[in-house]
Amino acid sequence: MTQILWQASKSGGCRSQFDGENRMEHSWDAHHTPAGTPEPAAEQAYLRTELERRHKRLQAALKSSPAEPGLSILFDQVDAALARMDNGTFGLCEICSDPIERDRLLADPLVRFCLDDLTSDERKALEHDLALAARIQQGLLPPQHAFTQSWELTYYYQPAGVVSGDYCDYFRTNRGLLFLCGDVSGKGVAASMLMSHLHATFRSLADADLPLGRMVEAANRIFLESTLAGQFATLVVGRASDDGSVELINAGHLPVLHLQENGANAQDASDVPLGMFSTAQFSPHRLHLGPGEGLLLYTDGLSEARNPNGHEYGILRVEEFACHSEGLDARTLVKNCLEDLERFQSGGKQTDDLTLMVLRRAPADLRGEG
Repeated sequence: MTQILWQASKSGGCRSQFDGENRMEHSWDAHHTPAGTPEPAAEQAYLRTELERRHKRLQAALKSSPAEPGLSILFDQVDAALARMDNGTFGLCEICSDPIERDRLLADPLVRFCLDDLTSDERKALEHDLALAARIQQGLLPPQHAFTQSWELTYYYQPAGVVSGDYCDYFRTNRGLLFLCGDVSGKGVAASMLMSHLHATFRSLADADLPLGRMVEAANRIFLESTLAGQFATLVVGRASDDGSVELINAGHLPVLHLQENGANAQDASDVPLGMFSTAQFSPHRLHLGPGEGLLLYTDGLSEARNPNGHEYGILRVEEFACHSEGLDARTLVKNCLEDLERFQSGGKQTDDLTLMVLRRAPADLRGEG
């Protein structure tokens, strides 16, 4: 139970379209830590701060409840983790000395063994925890299909593993239909925790009835203050009104495709990803969707999917597919896109989380327009 409480207390690999210097200090390099070396310095500094904070809290708690065995055990585990940081072995498996999996260490800094060296009982416990995490994450997803008088929305969400770092949500607000599609840095449990954090943040901010730009700015500050250096999220946030107008913020994510009668128009990223700068400002791009027009949003699980020859599906193929999707309803468009991806992969294995979302304005005849 104490282990679960530790993990619950910490609220937390996408590719950004922005490649400049930022808060991450090129955090993508952290995914390629050489064998036999501990975690990157920025992450260790953050985790040390967290461990020291909990060390003090546990010490105070033990003074008031000295007979609680669970607190004593947890205190000793935190103390041992700090000692490993001091002697340079933090993040290394105590059996084989190989690096412990990064996402596991970020989710629980007290782990001492890599996956290969877990006992049978420990593996079963981890599998149980992952299955529970997957059920919780699935419970956060909205209904797969939605219809209003003016809009039709459909999405497809498929983790590459047990849990996903992709973020997908939509819900009605006083200002219109809010829809979100994004990708959190990293993989596995740590990324899924950040996804859940974003989900809770935007659901809470929606009640404040803020303009879209201010909502994303507030979410960015909350996200940055509750994550460590190197964690970020690319994200598309949109709000659709019943008259067909759409506000759109693309925070470092892949292009949003505006599906029109004469093809597809790409709406590229114009803002930085969330989690980079606390003072970042986000300005909505405004567009109008006519009857039957739509928006296609996706994560890099689509554009970076590879076939057996190692070739990427690519953004250009996504745009080419979108250009030939005139007149399709949202469900059929998602279905056809997945079929095209399957043909391209030719039986290849999914290696990254995949999310597709289509928002389509209802045709005039379905809305009673003459």
